[in-house]
Amino acid sequence: MRILGIESSCDESAAAVLDEHGGLLAHELFSQVDLHRLYGGVVPELASRDHVQRLLPLVRQALARAGTTAAQLDGVAYTAGPGLVGALLTGAALGHSLAYALGVPAVPVHHLEGHLLAPLLEDRPPPFPHLALLVSGGHTMLIRVSGLGEYALLGETRDDAAGEAFDKSAKLLGLPYPGGPELARLAEEGQPGEFDFPRPMLDRPGYEFSFSGLKTAVMLEVRAAAAAGTAQDAQRRADIARGVQDAIVATLVGKTVRALDHTGLQHLVVAGGVSANRALRTALEAAARERGVEIYFPRLEFCTDNAAMIAMAGLARLKQGDFAGDLAIMARAQWPLGSLRAPGSPG
Repeated sequence: MRILGIESSCDESAAAVLDEHGGLLAHELFSQVDLHRLYGGVVPELASRDHVQRLLPLVRQALARAGTTAAQLDGVAYTAGPGLVGALLTGAALGHSLAYALGVPAVPVHHLEGHLLAPLLEDRPPPFPHLALLVSGGHTMLIRVSGLGEYALLGETRDDAAGEAFDKSAKLLGLPYPGGPELARLAEEGQPGEFDFPRPMLDRPGYEFSFSGLKTAVMLEVRAAAAAGTAQDAQRRADIARGVQDAIVATLVGKTVRALDHTGLQHLVVAGGVSANRALRTALEAAARERGVEIYFPRLEFCTDNAAMIAMAGLARLKQGDFAGDLAIMARAQWPLGSLRAPGSPG
């Protein structure tokens, strides 16, 4: 089987072609970062309009790079949610229209399932079952993954996600959008231990996360620096950034290690945009090595939103006969991961 994947859940427009035996044949991506930087964050209406302009040319580029004609496709997968509903609708409408015109199935894909299955694109895919740490701008979750559609949520954030904590702390420090990568770069110049920010809920049992208190602590420190006239001190800003990153990494690693120890799982998948953070990767690799656990990351280009992961999830569903059975276009701004089911299972 050969499938086209389309991603448009937020501010990345992307298309990819995946072959069951030939692997990933092509993937194209256009980031809207420059478009939204002026506003300090994603503007949903602008994101939707830009997807309308970008998606079809990206599909054509992906097909050409893959050496594939549209007639050779066996299905079209698109991100159906969660995400910005206007942005989702652009990709969903295009995906359904192409599928209808070609007479092939349209496969609505859950964005988070795409992230969970992204490591399957690598030469060394993780076996089932495994533990997954899904960590991004909008989600922080620990999940037991037993197979396609078999996801048991162990714990998630009660408020801000880890990516939000990175981005909001970066904004408090006056760093440009997107803030998370900028804060990580600044943290490399900071001294460890200068700022001991709270590790939220790390001292409590279970696998829940909370990062709003960390954001508040950073805000108070930045205000104190402003009052003391040291807000623009370069080393102090770098030390604050280092303190923020250390707190987030320690919290994520601590909860993940707890889940590994309690579940006995020997394979760990780390996915989502924050999984590209170098400090987090290093800390998780060390923790996994200490426990004899195999760890799996998507390559860096597949940590953030992309169409290759949507094609992978879509192909897995298509092979199991799980696809849209009518012409209804599916786009869900909110779509709990726990509502997904394995193909053929009741409910």
